[in-house]
Amino acid sequence: MSPMGIHGLIHAFHAGPRAGPKTRTGDGFVSHADDHAGTRRDFLYYATGAAGVVVTGAAVWPLVNQMNPSADVQALASIDVDVSTLEPGTQLTVKWLGKPVFVRRRTQEEIDAATGVEMSELPDPNAENANLDPAADASDANRAIPGFDDGDVASGEWLVMIGVCTHLGCVPLGDAGDFGGWFCPCHGSHYDTAGRIRQGPAPRNLPVPVAQFTDPTTIKLG
Repeated sequence: MSPMGIHGLIHAFHAGPRAGPKTRTGDGFVSHADDHAGTRRDFLYYATGAAGVVVTGAAVWPLVNQMNPSADVQALASIDVDVSTLEPGTQLTVKWLGKPVFVRRRTQEEIDAATGVEMSELPDPNAENANLDPAADASDANRAIPGFDDGDVASGEWLVMIGVCTHLGCVPLGDAGDFGGWFCPCHGSHYDTAGRIRQGPAPRNLPVPVAQFTDPTTIKLG
C-alpha cells in the first residue's frame, strides 16, 4: 500500500466513530460506539506498521544495492599476464584484486631443490592451490601450474602465487631466505623455491590462485 493510500484511510478513521445502532436490553439501550473505537485502534496499528515497512524497505534497498560489486571490480576478476619476457630464474609481479601476484619461471636447479624436500619437513603439508582439490598435498608438482604444452601435469617450470606472507600480510622478497625462495622481512618467515613455508611464524604456504596458460606466453589469473 502506498503512503498516500495509508494516510487517506487514517484520515477517514480519524474523524471518530459514527453513532451506531443501539441494542435494546432488559435495562435499556446499549451503544456500540466502543466497538467502533476498538476497530479504529486496530486499523491505526496495522496501517502505521505497514507504513513503517514501506519506509524501511525504501531505505534499505539503496544500501543493499551498493554492496553489489561494481562493473570495474567485476571486470578485474580475471586478467591476462604476458610472460613472454620471462627467462628461467626470473619473475615478475602483477597486481590482481588488490594483491601482488608472483609469477616465476624456475630453473631446473630450483625445481630439483623443491622436489628433493621430504613432505615430513613441511610445516604446512597442504598444496594451498586453488586449482586442485583442497586435500592435495604440498608436493612440488602440486605447487606449480602446467605450462601451455604440459597437459594436466605440470613440468614444474612455472610458479604462480599470491605474494602476501601468510603470517601478517607483508610482501616477501624473492631470491632470498635460507631456502633460496622468498623471505618476509617483517617477522622472518622463510619460503622455499616452491613457495612453501619452511621456517618462521607464517602458518601456511603462499597460496596459488586460479591460474592457467591460455597460449604459450599468456597466463590467465582468475
